[in-house]
Amino acid sequence: MRFIMITVLIDMIAIGLIVPVLPLIVSRFTADPSEQAMWYGVVAFAFSLANFFGAPLLGALSDRYGRRPVLLLGFCGLAINFFATALAEQIWVLIVVRMFGGALQANAAVANAYVADISTPAERAKRFGMLGAMFGIGFIIGPVLGGLLGGIDLRLPFVAAGVLALLNLAYGYFVLPESLSPDHRRPLTLASANPVLSLRRLGRLEGVGSLVLVMALSNLAQFVMYTTWVLYTTFKFGWGPVENGWSMFAVGIAAAIVQGYLLGRLLKRWEARKMAVIGLISSSLGYLAWGLAPAGWVMYAVIALNLLGFTVTAAMQSIVSNAANAKEQGQTMGAVASLTSLMAVIGPVLGAPLMGAVSHLPRDDWRVGAPFYFCAALQLVSMIVATRHFRRHPAAPKAA
Repeated sequence: MRFIMITVLIDMIAIGLIVPVLPLIVSRFTADPSEQAMWYGVVAFAFSLANFFGAPLLGALSDRYGRRPVLLLGFCGLAINFFATALAEQIWVLIVVRMFGGALQANAAVANAYVADISTPAERAKRFGMLGAMFGIGFIIGPVLGGLLGGIDLRLPFVAAGVLALLNLAYGYFVLPESLSPDHRRPLTLASANPVLSLRRLGRLEGVGSLVLVMALSNLAQFVMYTTWVLYTTFKFGWGPVENGWSMFAVGIAAAIVQGYLLGRLLKRWEARKMAVIGLISSSLGYLAWGLAPAGWVMYAVIALNLLGFTVTAAMQSIVSNAANAKEQGQTMGAVASLTSLMAVIGPVLGAPLMGAVSHLPRDDWRVGAPFYFCAALQLVSMIVATRHFRRHPAAPKAA
């Protein structure tokens, strides 16, 4: 477990480095905030669209050849992506580079399959939470460093991220062991790499069903937020790379505390299904409060009050993972990643125009929070669907 946790930590530090500065890189090629929001949405759309098609294929490849080689391929893709982004001088180059990176980047899905390989069904929710804590710590360190380096030069965080991706490549090659035993591997088929068929197969797993919709809407809310966070805080509060980096630091701290420490204790009291519902309620209120925030410090207060919102992903992943057998973990986690990527495609398409539509309003107008109100509505619908599903399926599915 410690090997894959270190791998994910380095990976997320690298990705977190670019979060505060990517919208500002896009702004170099645009004339006003509305145009910046539109092209930032296009850049995010390109990455996520490529990832939607790439994630199921890479997940299926990890079921056939093992987790380690697919992770190494992902680190190579990230390194090339970061270095090329730093060198991009035109918006179309940036879009092509991000699309290439998205096609090769399925590290989160393969890491989740890795954890499923080495864990019993009873351990998975807690261990997915531990892995989520590494994502959180990566977002503690990465955005802060990205904000500080971006204050020196906007391209410097991308160079640093590329170096970290190469470091992870070396660590994976020389240190990280393989988790998937040869007897649990399965042949690669075209159907297993088809993103549409993989999503249908995901919905047919016993006890999953409409939870696919829950994961979709919840992820959509997150990606609308990711797309608009920096745009929103820059417009409403006048934040720059440093302030946005520190806000991501706060999110990472909260995620690490909840998923690395509190989640294991909460699961002793409530099962994963109940944690998912509670988390969806909490995040609904959190999004609403972010949209209504009158000052920058309120964003931090809501992060602190929305701790239970960080339990949703790990809880849902454990439910889905326990519904799949040992030979399908890569394909199943790849399907989950593909669903996430599909929402990441739709998120910028919805979020950036929403932010652009209210960017002409005064900063203190309540309507400026429109993207966050939309996220709150999505989480509320997710909670209703999840509650109805769990009532129709009162017993958790037996681990395959």
